[in-house]
Amino acid sequence: MAETAGMDDATPEQLRARIAELESENARLNKIRNALVERVEASSALRAAPYAAFEHSVILAEQVRERTEALNAALHDLKHSHQALKLANEEAATAHQRLIDAIESISDAFALFDADKQLVLCNNQYRQIWALCGVDIQRGTTLARCLELAVERKLIVETQVGNEDANIYRLCDGRWLQMNSRTTGDGGLVALYTDITELKASEAAQREQALEQKSRLLKSTVDNLSQGVVLINAEGRVEIWNDLFLTLCGLDRVQMEDAPQFERLMDSSGVLLLTPRSKDESGQPLDELTQELSDGRVVEIRTHALPTGGYVNTYTDITEHSRYAETLRESERWIRLITDHVPALIAYVGEDMRYQFTNKVYDDWYGWPRGSLLGETIGRVHGDAQFERLKPYVERALAGESVTFEIEEANAAGENRYLLKAYVPNMDSQGKPVGFFVMIRDITERRRTAMALQQAYQNLEQRVRERTSELTELNQQLRQEIGERKAIESRLREAKQEAEQANLSKTKFLAAVSHDLLQPLNAARLFTGALLEQPMPERIAHLIGSVSNSLEDVERLLSTLVDISKLDAGVIQPDVSAFRVNELLDNIAPEYTHIAKSEGIHFNSVSSTAVVQTDPALLARILRNLLSNAVRYTAPGGHILLGCRRRADGLEVQVCDTGSGIPADQLKTIFQEFKRGNNVSQDKGLGLGLAIVEKIVRMLGHSIEVRSEPGKGSIFSVLIPYGELAPQHTVPQLQIADVGERLRGCSIWMIDNDQSICDGMATLLNGWGCRVTTAVSLEQLREQVAVGTAPLDLLIADYHLDNNVIGVDVVREIMQQRPDEPPVLMITANYSNELKQQMRELGYQLMHKPIRPLKLKTMLSHLMKG
Repeated sequence: MAETAGMDDATPEQLRARIAELESENARLNKIRNALVERVEASSALRAAPYAAFEHSVILAEQVRERTEALNAALHDLKHSHQALKLANEEAATAHQRLIDAIESISDAFALFDADKQLVLCNNQYRQIWALCGVDIQRGTTLARCLELAVERKLIVETQVGNEDANIYRLCDGRWLQMNSRTTGDGGLVALYTDITELKASEAAQREQALEQKSRLLKSTVDNLSQGVVLINAEGRVEIWNDLFLTLCGLDRVQMEDAPQFERLMDSSGVLLLTPRSKDESGQPLDELTQELSDGRVVEIRTHALPTGGYVNTYTDITEHSRYAETLRESERWIRLITDHVPALIAYVGEDMRYQFTNKVYDDWYGWPRGSLLGETIGRVHGDAQFERLKPYVERALAGESVTFEIEEANAAGENRYLLKAYVPNMDSQGKPVGFFVMIRDITERRRTAMALQQAYQNLEQRVRERTSELTELNQQLRQEIGERKAIESRLREAKQEAEQANLSKTKFLAAVSHDLLQPLNAARLFTGALLEQPMPERIAHLIGSVSNSLEDVERLLSTLVDISKLDAGVIQPDVSAFRVNELLDNIAPEYTHIAKSEGIHFNSVSSTAVVQTDPALLARILRNLLSNAVRYTAPGGHILLGCRRRADGLEVQVCDTGSGIPADQLKTIFQEFKRGNNVSQDKGLGLGLAIVEKIVRMLGHSIEVRSEPGKGSIFSVLIPYGELAPQHTVPQLQIADVGERLRGCSIWMIDNDQSICDGMATLLNGWGCRVTTAVSLEQLREQVAVGTAPLDLLIADYHLDNNVIGVDVVREIMQQRPDEPPVLMITANYSNELKQQMRELGYQLMHKPIRPLKLKTMLSHLMKG
């Protein structure tokens, strides 16, 4: 039977060889049988012992019978093998015909190439494409030859490169095709050509509609400006204007018909003509001026040249501002008149360390011409040496503290005088110092009298000190030693208390951020995710999108602060395992392809099948921080590359960009906390991204290098050791083509101790077509459904519930009452490796707060697929 089972699995060639062998064996056995029979018949007459001859013939007959039975068994096996071979051939033919029918039934063009890139199979839609240029494509045609024919016969008019597996072509008949290719298991290639002509036409219509809408928005914006605006094209004609421009210039709409020449138009107005070619009396370019109109209004006119050759003029009514300025000038004149007759030195210094006001006494004392101190820095007036003495008091005044001190200073005649100075800070409406007042009095005579009295007192005290110094010297030394020891012990106790307090504060901070802060943020992300999937007016959708982006910024900042605190506190421990690096990179690349595209940046990814030994979650955090930095510092139109290089001592994962680059003197400081790049005005981060990268790399025992050139870009490289996969290593592949469809009609239970999170989750899941039941406890869930018998497709639970209840215990109690075991998704803010290992052992999926709607949708769809 074992031989028969083996024949069932044999190939047709093996079966034919076996048949030939059995036929040869059968012929040989027939010859032996005939020879033995002839021998018996010939020898029977000669032998004297008939019984011996009979006995010999019986033995020969038995041998012939055994061989004949063996031959019959072989023939039976051969017949059975023939039947199996025939059945296999019929099944192969049926499968081949079904494959042909399947590819012919699809609306897309299909082509299959073998490992040598020769055409093996295609459908009629593929042949019809080639028929456009008169080519009858045949089996065996190579992929390279197909490309040559497409160029020679001008089948493809335009090519647009998509991602690494898809290209877009415009054919000679005007149609657009998208080619998606996949490599087969034997090294071949499958190509699928989809007609996207209607999609292209729809995109073009949407672009035209967006352009028209932007034009309307621009016109509406100009009409609602608080300034008069007029745009003149390169030919000197008016293209865009608003009603306020007509009002300020005394024009009407009739004059604006047929795009008049701007210079002729302004000839009929009482407002002066100003263009980028205008010059002042000295021949210098004039781009702004102020004019008082005949009705008493004051207009400020500015001109701005455009790169296209035209220019924009703005007209602002500054009548009230002009009157206010005149009032201020009058007030300043009276203040100056009063302060100039006060004997004290009075001045005002702004936060830029420059004088904005001085009285006449102040100017005379320092020997400067009247008014020439205005705009000068305090350091230049006093000199570098004297300013260093004044600097601590200036800093205290600019910090909001009133300061009074005595100082020796030389006047304009070079005479040293003692001055009593007072710096009084000036606060704005928000309580921020914006400068300080300086008031100085000459106290030289008073100081000299005090110094004479002090000298006499010191002489008297000197004799007393000499008498007592010898007696107290030893006592002072002993007291000093005892005091120093007590001070050291006190500092040690204080240092210990501060360290313990700091550690306790950090622990409380991590606990608060991990749960209390992330709870409301998680609920807000769920509500905004649900709102974004609902149809609504564009203005409201834009506002909700802005709220979602702001929440994402808050989440990113909180996550960054939590991560840096956890790394410093040693809370995070690596969970090292072996895995193929492309399993991680293929998940990160689509995410940053979308992010880079939204910023106008080209993103490419080059993966690798190398096996590495590290923590996949921490490595993902390193790469996301490096990619986020690359996006942040790369201008639109730039390029970002995520790639791998095999080295002798490990796999080098690199993030390359064409951004602003890093100066050489900053390469050693970029990994420090709160250090940011040059364009910090556009940077929303805290300067902790690279600090987190450096801490994680050091914790994992890897190495990181950076090469950069200002103006050309940067390359960050992380070296990861190679690893070896375990025999049972498998990676689930999430199929997202039907994400959301599997969720429609699903019965889902949700347990979370925060009612707002329950409400947000219910709103989000109901929007996806699910039937959702939420509860803050197991008792409340039992009030709504029959836990043991009600339909349940998926169970979602929070790990930390009220009253020290653990979500795992609640799930276990539910499962004990049910005959089935639906999938479980556990949600938590706990990032510990112990919890991850516990979830693996229980077979539960784990997601961390705050939950991202798209990630949640993908995870639920994957769980529903089973």
